[in-house]
Amino acid sequence: MTKTIKLISPVDGSVYAERTPLTGTEARAAVARARAAQGAWAALPLAERIARVRAGIAALNAMKDEVVQELAGQMGRPTRYGGEFGGVNERTAYMSDIAAEALAPMVAEDSDRFRREIRREPVGVVFVIAPWNYPFLTAVNTIVPALIAGNAVVLKHASQTLVAGERLAQAMAQGGVPADVFQNVVLDHQTTEDLIAERSFGFVNFTGSVRGGQAIERAAAGTFTATGLELGGKDPGYVRADADLDAAVDGLMDGAMFNSGQCCCGIERIYVHESLYDAFVEKAVAWVMGQRLGNPYDPETTMGPMANTRFAEVVRGQIADAVAQGARALIDPAAFPADDGGAYLAPQVLVDVNHDMRVMREESFGPVVGIMPVKDDDEAVALMNDCDYGLTVSVWTADADAAAELGARLETGTVFLNRCDYLDPALCWTGCKDTGRGAALSSLGYMAVTRPKSYHLKKVTK
Repeated sequence: MTKTIKLISPVDGSVYAERTPLTGTEARAAVARARAAQGAWAALPLAERIARVRAGIAALNAMKDEVVQELAGQMGRPTRYGGEFGGVNERTAYMSDIAAEALAPMVAEDSDRFRREIRREPVGVVFVIAPWNYPFLTAVNTIVPALIAGNAVVLKHASQTLVAGERLAQAMAQGGVPADVFQNVVLDHQTTEDLIAERSFGFVNFTGSVRGGQAIERAAAGTFTATGLELGGKDPGYVRADADLDAAVDGLMDGAMFNSGQCCCGIERIYVHESLYDAFVEKAVAWVMGQRLGNPYDPETTMGPMANTRFAEVVRGQIADAVAQGARALIDPAAFPADDGGAYLAPQVLVDVNHDMRVMREESFGPVVGIMPVKDDDEAVALMNDCDYGLTVSVWTADADAAAELGARLETGTVFLNRCDYLDPALCWTGCKDTGRGAALSSLGYMAVTRPKSYHLKKVTK
C-alpha cells in the first residue's frame, strides 16, 4: 500500500492535508504528457504565452482570501501580512515585460549574403521543486519565465505546502495554460530522484537545503541535466559607524524575524561598529519585545509558529549550545507566553557570540540573531566572509562609495545598501559557496530555462 504524505499544521498539530504520491509509472506518464504538450505550447506566439501566464497569476490573485488562510494553516505565516501577492505580481509583471527583449535573437549579420544569429530555444520540460517558506514567491521565480519561454513545467511542492502547488495549477489552468503544460505533482523523494536520473527534464530548479541540493546533484550526475540550486544562507548585516541607527535596527531586525526567521535571505548575524554597538543592541531588544507571538489567524499576531516542530528544535539547540559556550540571551522567553516548546518559538537576540558557535555558522532558519561588535571594515569583511554560505549581505552606511568598495570584497550573490531581504526582479538572484549555483529573475533568468541555438544561413544569390 502506498504511503501517503501528511501535511501537519504548525498551528495546532492537526493533519491539514493528506495526499498520495504518484507511483513511478504515474509520474513517468505525467512527464510524457508534459513533453508531448510542450511543442504546441512553444509554437504559440510569445505574446499569447505571456497573456495566459499573466491571466493565471490574475486567477491566483482572485483566490487571495483563501490562499492567505491556507498559508497560515500550512506553514504558520500570520494572515495580517496578506500572503505573497505583492512580490508574485511584481516578478510576473517584470519577467513578462522583458521577455521579448530577453528572448530576442542575437543577430551577428543580416546582409544580402548571410543571416547569422543565435536564438533562445526552450529546454523542453522544466522541473521545479519548490520550498515551503515562500511557496508562491519562490515557485514563480522559475515557473513564470519557463512557461513564457515555451517550456512545459512540472511542479513538485514541499510536503509542508502541498495545497500551494494545487492552487498554482488551478490558477494556471484558469488562465489558459493547458493542463499538461503545467502540472502539479505529488512525489516522494525516491521517485523524484529517479525521474531526474532518467533524464526526464531539460532543467531542474531546486530551492531548499544543502543536503537536498546534494541529492539533486547526485541524481543528475552523468545526465548532463542543467540544475539551478538555491540552498539557503547565513546572511550578515553590517552597521558602519555612520549608519542611520534607527533605520538599521528596523531593517535588520525585520530581516531577522519576519516569517519567524524562515527566509532564505533572512538576516542571521549582525556586525555593528563598536561605537554604535551598545545602542544598536538596546534598540534591537526593544524592537523584538514589540512583536507578538501567537496564532497566525489572529490579526494581532506578528509572528506565527515555525513551520514544523523539528525546525524549532534545531534553533532551540543552537541557542542552548551558544549559551553554554558563553553567549548571553537577551530575551526572556517568558515574555512570549505562546512559546509552547513546540512549533511556537520565542524570538531571541544573542550577544557575546563568536564564530565557534553553531548559531553563528550553521543556518538557523528561525527567529534568532547573534550580534557582534567590530572595530572597522576589515574586521567586518573578514567575519562576513567567514561562512560556508553566500546569498546576500546587507551594509548600512551613509557612504555609498564605501559600500560599493566593501561589496567588491564580499563573497555573496547580492549586496544590499541600507535595506535587506528583498528580491528585485530586475536583478539576478544568485549565490555562491554552499548557497548553490544558477541564476533566477532578471534577463539571466531566461537563460536558465532556454538554450542557445545558432543559425548560419547562407543566402542563395543569382
